[in-house]
Amino acid sequence: MELEHRAYWAVKQCNLAYDQRKFQLQELDELRLEAYENSRNYKQKVKQFHDQQILRKEFRVDQKVLMFNSRLKLIAAKLRSRWDGPFVITNVFLYGAVEPKDEYTKSTFQVNGHQIKLFHEGLTPTTGNLETISLIEPTQLDGAH
Repeated sequence: MELEHRAYWAVKQCNLAYDQRKFQLQELDELRLEAYENSRNYKQKVKQFHDQQILRKEFRVDQKVLMFNSRLKLIAAKLRSRWDGPFVITNVFLYGAVEPKDEYTKSTFQVNGHQIKLFHEGLTPTTGNLETISLIEPTQLDGAH
């Protein structure tokens, strides 16, 4: 009788452990689904915030623009502007593509609207208002020390 009781107790413990493990797996699955939902909601909010911060560029024909120069630059030219131009827009296509015209060569080409920005013409300094500062040290003659 004692042997049957111990066997029954062992089977009961195994069933109890199985039920607990099954319950833990169900809880783990629920936590995983909740984490997935939270992650999806967070990504939607971040995307919505990012989309609100993006400034839409609207270009019109005859506007002057600068074009981003993405060619490889040498280290010596790191202080030069990476924007070329100005160019005049001759045509605006759907989905942000534009056709600028180089005023010097009169050639036209298509570029993506992400590669250009408006050119704001400012006051150009006249020769009377312009001051030149030389950054090169003067060289001394051989006889003077």
